[in-house]
Amino acid sequence: MTPKLARFTILGTVIFVAALCTLPYLAVLLAALSGSTETLTHLMETVLWRYTWDTLILVSCTMFFSALIGTGAAWLVTMTEFFGRRWLEIALALPLAFPAYVLAYGYTHILDHPGIVQSGLRSLAGWGPRDYWFPEIRSLGGAAAMLTLVLYPYVYLLARAAFATQSGSAFLAARMLGKTPMQAYFSVSLPMARPAIAAGVLLVAMETIADFGTVAYFGVQTFSVGIYTSWFAMADRAAAAQLSLGLLAFALLLAFLERFSRGNASYVDNQRQPPMERIRLGGSSEILVFTLCFIPVLLGVIIPVITLFTMALGSEQDLLSPRYLGFIRNSVVLASVAAAVTVGAAMLLGTFNRVQGTRGAALALYFGRIGYAVPGGVIAVGLLVPFAYFDNTLDAWMRATFDISTGLLFTGSIWLLVIAYMIRFMAAAIGAYEGGIASVGPNIDAVARTLGARLPRLVRRVHIPMLRSSLLTAGLIVFVDVMKELPATLIMRPFNYDTLAVQAYRLASDERLSGAAVPSLVIATIGLVPVILLCRQMRRGMA
Repeated sequence: MTPKLARFTILGTVIFVAALCTLPYLAVLLAALSGSTETLTHLMETVLWRYTWDTLILVSCTMFFSALIGTGAAWLVTMTEFFGRRWLEIALALPLAFPAYVLAYGYTHILDHPGIVQSGLRSLAGWGPRDYWFPEIRSLGGAAAMLTLVLYPYVYLLARAAFATQSGSAFLAARMLGKTPMQAYFSVSLPMARPAIAAGVLLVAMETIADFGTVAYFGVQTFSVGIYTSWFAMADRAAAAQLSLGLLAFALLLAFLERFSRGNASYVDNQRQPPMERIRLGGSSEILVFTLCFIPVLLGVIIPVITLFTMALGSEQDLLSPRYLGFIRNSVVLASVAAAVTVGAAMLLGTFNRVQGTRGAALALYFGRIGYAVPGGVIAVGLLVPFAYFDNTLDAWMRATFDISTGLLFTGSIWLLVIAYMIRFMAAAIGAYEGGIASVGPNIDAVARTLGARLPRLVRRVHIPMLRSSLLTAGLIVFVDVMKELPATLIMRPFNYDTLAVQAYRLASDERLSGAAVPSLVIATIGLVPVILLCRQMRRGMA
């Protein structure tokens, strides 16, 4: 291949990937504007206000409590020394491996009316069903609690990194001026870490509006539930697109705020500044701090794992049966292919932006990022609308011209689902790639080009070997995210092609919680691997 042809091939591939990432949003916009508003009008008269109210309340509560737990725990494990701190540093991030709907199934089994907690209370006190009040787990508050328990690690990880890189001079100066440790935290440490905390909180908000499994199981009427209901129950794609457009606008606003918060953050080189010495705790203070840090781990990891394991033992689900092995195979194949495609696309866009450095290259990279802010249901609707139109148009033309039916070439295919995953999770892969490529100086590229290495060979012989760890991290993150993803999989999966997430959702929808525990445990077990690796890598980087 000639150098000129190679450049055109790379440029064409970059444009193709950027166009794929942009297609869902354009399709949602066109479908929403061109479709009938009859169903939307009906929704406005009945449940649209409920969708809006529940979504806003859910996002607000999850953001607040995630910020409270994540920031507080990050400061305690970074600034203080107490018994169990080293293992709590990692344990506090482990809930990130659990989908919120998995915790929802476990806590429903414990806290629902026939659960062990209420049954035990009735047995001990001799109460009847109407003789006492107990918080309803299947509620908006319950959904906010489940999402908080699995999403606060976003704030925790970013805040911990920010606290760990702060200079100890400012904190010590506040202490010398008579501030207590808590006063110094609020007046010095917290404001310095505010950009990182804000970025984590906005990530929590984006994940919350994208959630479907938890809110659908708890019966909370959010926009993501409305999209799924309009698509399947009402069979109205225009209404689904119109609801998706509203959710898309909110998601892009959050993405803009997240980008704005990072763009205005200033970072100071503290290499010559004395590091913050941890405050050694003892007595009741040590017990209190350990308890505060242990509670999120207890509620977000230990109780759900024990509950799901107990439920799985009493279920009739055979994990080694051909049917379940098929679910595992489908999940692993989808996640593996999606991880490889997503990491490859992220490398393509990132490398092109690094080499070219033009506004067009930066714009293509931006289009690759914004998918993380968009719920999977919106991406699914945005892809299915144009590809279904193309399939139907092609089939009608082939029937009229050649009397041959082409059927559905793209709609309901594995590859369209993989594209949806790529768009949804490419931001995570781009972030890992940029974190690794930052350590590869431009001089290395210049030397390789001087020795005659063209761009494909430069990437293959130089970048990939040097970025092996970062690329592996990116692949693992995308792999686990795909394993957990539910709304896009439900809408776009091929007929009779179910995954572990779909099986867990289906069993839970039928109130077969013991059966749903089996695939849920498998998903969570696989998700623990990259989270532990990420925490270990962060610890080495802060050492």
